[in-house]
Amino acid sequence: MKKDPTKCNPSRTPQSQAGPNDGYFQITGVVGHGDHRGRLLGFPTANIAIPPNNVSNGVWAGTVHLGSQLDRSLYVAAISVGDRPTYYSRGQSLLEANLLDYTGDLYGQSLVVTLHTLIRSQRKFAGTSELVDQIQDDVARVRSWAAQAGLGGYLGEE
Repeated sequence: MKKDPTKCNPSRTPQSQAGPNDGYFQITGVVGHGDHRGRLLGFPTANIAIPPNNVSNGVWAGTVHLGSQLDRSLYVAAISVGDRPTYYSRGQSLLEANLLDYTGDLYGQSLVVTLHTLIRSQRKFAGTSELVDQIQDDVARVRSWAAQAGLGGYLGEE
């Protein structure tokens, strides 16, 4: 059965936590099905419906922990937070994390997403081609951020 990413099970409601003076924002949630547009564009995303919060909409450089607390894996991610204005005039607020160099199925898994650095604000693009070009640039900037932040070991081969 396909789940609606805009509906959150109360026991699985995404939770947000700002780090004390760290300059990061952390969101925990369960990956739901989306439009599969990211996959079609070549940038599959883990989608987490989020309630309105004080996180700036935009594209972030961040990290994602997946797995249990005893066996967690860390991935560098390009993360979009917002309402996807290129495709929707008034969309549901959504966190979309593209885990760099990850292949696999994340549906139904709980993730801890940490937003570290805002790369750019969210904006509407003229079309899909322009959006894909921008996402490629965003991913390159996230890779550069990861290398500078000492997270280069979490990146696969380019």
